Amino acid sequence: MQPISAANAHGAKESNTPGDREEVRDIHFRANPHHTELVSHKITAGTVSFYTIPTDSPEADGTFSWTSTSMVLVQLECGAVRALGYTYADHSTAMLAHKLLEELVVGSDPLCHAATRQKLLAAIRNLGETGIAMMAVSAIDNALWDLCARVLNLPLVGIVGQVRTSIQVYGSGGFTTYSDKELTQQLGGWAEQGFSMVKMKIGSQPERDPERVITARKAIGADCKLFVDANGAYTVTQAIELAHCFAQQGVSWFEEPVSSDNLLGLDQIRRRAPLGMDIAAGEYGYTAWYFRRMLDAQAVTILQADCTRCGGISGFLDAASLCWAYNVPLSSHCGPSMHLHVCCAVPRAIHMEFFHDHARIERIFFDGFCEPRQGQMTPDLSRPGMGLELKISDAEKFRVPL
Repeated sequence: MQPISAANAHGAKESNTPGDREEVRDIHFRANPHHTELVSHKITAGTVSFYTIPTDSPEADGTFSWTSTSMVLVQLECGAVRALGYTYADHSTAMLAHKLLEELVVGSDPLCHAATRQKLLAAIRNLGETGIAMMAVSAIDNALWDLCARVLNLPLVGIVGQVRTSIQVYGSGGFTTYSDKELTQQLGGWAEQGFSMVKMKIGSQPERDPERVITARKAIGADCKLFVDANGAYTVTQAIELAHCFAQQGVSWFEEPVSSDNLLGLDQIRRRAPLGMDIAAGEYGYTAWYFRRMLDAQAVTILQADCTRCGGISGFLDAASLCWAYNVPLSSHCGPSMHLHVCCAVPRAIHMEFFHDHARIERIFFDGFCEPRQGQMTPDLSRPGMGLELKISDAEKFRVPL
């Protein structure tokens, strides 16, 4: 599919409404260490690429199995400045993202990001503000944040507002397809690298889960925290019983013991879980209203949010504001490179998920991937934006035409 340029973009209608006029802002400042130069810019081009990357072995959790992961990558240009954002989603998401870029994004001002986002949200109203539609918006919103920071020649965390220099990550994998040997090697390997927390999948065979948790604890030792994720596989009764069983192995995080849509069930489990065990959910949240309902229901002790799903970094900041107001910790779901800067900029963030699949893909695709050191990830402040550059030749082998 051909890149969209400002010259060939179409679909956006001229408006006489003051709030919709593009001339509201057509200049901005470029910051650098020595001076501030007034420049005029519009987003001049945009592309959407779709990739499918095979997993390194078959994977499954409590309710799903897969052998590949797909990425929708949005790239934007503002003159010579190039930026990117992405989501992990399917081909239909890529097609919608291309349409939205063409109609609403190319030709807009990169510093009128919030206005552009409102237009994107209005455009998907009749498609439903969840799922495919919001993931398309998420990829674009992430690219817009990256572009804004790059135009200003600043790291992304610098324009959001840095509150910490680094953030803890937990190794996440332990798929239910793994043998005990594979489980031991992966989780034990992370512990040896200095990770203080690891997470495993459970729920495919509930009767085997207590044994697998014992295997995991032996692999990581007594000092590493152990998290479990059922992906909604259990009933409320099963989850409560197993929570007390898992507590004997020091499990301190129980993610999606039941479906995250079952807010009453999550609350029932939270009330009956062992002391010291957090109940976490939120990765399937697409809007601020979803997160508010979850917090109002007291369904979780830690909220999760994913900026590749919840409307991008803008939506993640909405979730972070709610966590601030409700005094609830926040943890990012998957996509570690996409969350690194924003998680260093929100006070309630406590850690990020270093998900095996996504970390593997981001290492392959991006120059500038920040490797964890002793269980911490630190944004590279010497690079503008998110600090990521697409390794075109390495990614090309996985590209699927739109």
